[in-house]
Amino acid sequence: MARSALINVMVQAASKAGRSLIHDFNEVENLQISVKGPSFFALQADLKAAKILRNVLNKARPDYSFLMEKNKSTTQSNDRWIVDPLNGTMNFLHSVPLFSVSIALERQGQLIAGVIYNPITEELFTAEKGTGAYMNDRRIRVGARNNLDTSLIVIDIPNHPSTSLSQQKVLMAQVSGIRATGSSTLNLAWLAAGRFDGYWENNLNAWEIAAGMLMVREAGGFVTAPTSNESIYKSGRLVAGNEYIHAQLVNIVNKG
Repeated sequence: MARSALINVMVQAASKAGRSLIHDFNEVENLQISVKGPSFFALQADLKAAKILRNVLNKARPDYSFLMEKNKSTTQSNDRWIVDPLNGTMNFLHSVPLFSVSIALERQGQLIAGVIYNPITEELFTAEKGTGAYMNDRRIRVGARNNLDTSLIVIDIPNHPSTSLSQQKVLMAQVSGIRATGSSTLNLAWLAAGRFDGYWENNLNAWEIAAGMLMVREAGGFVTAPTSNESIYKSGRLVAGNEYIHAQLVNIVNKG
């Protein structure tokens, strides 16, 4: 697959940030007895990766603005990078190799390109509007299962009382299996690759899902808020899957 100049820029940024994260990830286990502990170290790793991404992307496209959790830019433009330098922070803290760098480009409110990179497994997911989704330059598509009882669904398990628990109980009785990875970006990338059949989560931020939403759509899937009158970015609620699983998940979420 021949990558576009835009995707090449995004891959270069993600790869460089990924190398920094690998270096820091290999040090996490040595910090369990430190005074500040691994939480502080993970924050610094996140900030270092964010700085790398900003430097590489700014050099290539100096007129683009940024949306990210930390170091938000105050400038605005028609083109906006939506960036998560370290998605899966809790996994990173516990030396679980499920985390990623996520970069999306939004142009005049439309997602046009996305890159998700897990530096540990060296799996690189890319998508550009109208050209499909790819993993390590191989075309990927969402799974073809059309019934929940044969499907593997990924969700978030809240660590505090939540209204979603009753919906999860209903869902558990209807599906083949449920998983929780701790990384929203990888949830969407793996859904696009057909590893998961559906995905549902609340309390999400734009930078945690932007690249993955484009990935799923370019892989033939559907990503929406549970109801048609709400915005994913504003509500933080997301349901994703192929045409059939998406519709069934929306029904369960809305009944809850």
